[in-house]
Amino acid sequence: MAIRYQIFISSTFDDLRDEREQVLKASLEMGHIPVGMEMFSAADEEQWKIITRQIDECDYYAVIVAHRYGSVVDGISYTEKEYDYAVSQGIPVLGFVIEHDAPWPADRIEEDPEKKVSLEEFKAKVKQKPVGCWKTAADLHGLFSIALMKQIVSTPRPGWTRADQVAGPKVVKELSRLSSENADLRKQLAEALHKAEDDAAADRRRTMQTMRKNNVGIDFWYDDGKDWEDKKEVNLGDLFFLLAPELMIEKSTESIAGYVGRMMRRDMKRNPRSQFPVPSNSVKQWIADFVALDLFEPSPRRHSVKDTKEYWSLTTKGRETYTEVRRARLDEAKTPAESSGSDSRKSDGA
Repeated sequence: MAIRYQIFISSTFDDLRDEREQVLKASLEMGHIPVGMEMFSAADEEQWKIITRQIDECDYYAVIVAHRYGSVVDGISYTEKEYDYAVSQGIPVLGFVIEHDAPWPADRIEEDPEKKVSLEEFKAKVKQKPVGCWKTAADLHGLFSIALMKQIVSTPRPGWTRADQVAGPKVVKELSRLSSENADLRKQLAEALHKAEDDAAADRRRTMQTMRKNNVGIDFWYDDGKDWEDKKEVNLGDLFFLLAPELMIEKSTESIAGYVGRMMRRDMKRNPRSQFPVPSNSVKQWIADFVALDLFEPSPRRHSVKDTKEYWSLTTKGRETYTEVRRARLDEAKTPAESSGSDSRKSDGA
């Protein structure tokens, strides 16, 4: 029964790319599973949890040390932190430390005095266990292969095997049962998702019907006016359809008032005043209605402390409702000419 072992390969990264590649290559050639740090971010608390979980799942741990200490967090490099964790978990360690007289590019040598001290202390720690000393990347291929074979013999680990190589009749029967159960659960999930989509679509239709039944009055104040005038009545559905594209990102209460004033004024030859050309209390009432219908929400985007305006954006339901209504309007706008291949369009009013 073939056993494959999982090996965690740890080192500083940019300065040891070729060396890591040799160890990865040797591991793969031996039929084992290397796990590299390439997939991890060295500055993310959540990523450290992932790294420790990967180390826990590995059978052996290999560390390569040259002349850089690496990124430091809380006074210790991530490479040393990984090493300490592997040792604390009892995972067999394969250490590889560069010879002190090995030729090495100057730009890959630690310059920070404090890091130099920490690096020497780390090397001494690694050398407390048997290590392989190397001078070139090519040396690591053979050193790693030999060290891993010795560890496998002296410290056997669980490793990984194909399921069909270890599964007995009971396991096969249980796998069959679980497979059937999984298929049933997938079917139930698909049905539940389909029902949820139907329910959500029905809710959006009810919301649009509710908005269509509720009319609001809009007064206008023009630049050359002295009072509110030209009262206009519209339903909430048309008002929502007007505002929704503007709130795909966000819009302030004041900007909403200005936009409605410009777009819906009765007298198109007169300019609405710049600040609240429609009553602010009316705008706030519309917003409250749309919030109650779960179409608008306070914008999650951050603004400067000096910016005290209220900003609004569409909720998920708001975007879906607008998209659904927009598609319906586009479908309704098709002309007979379009059906025969023409590209003409009806005008789409708000």
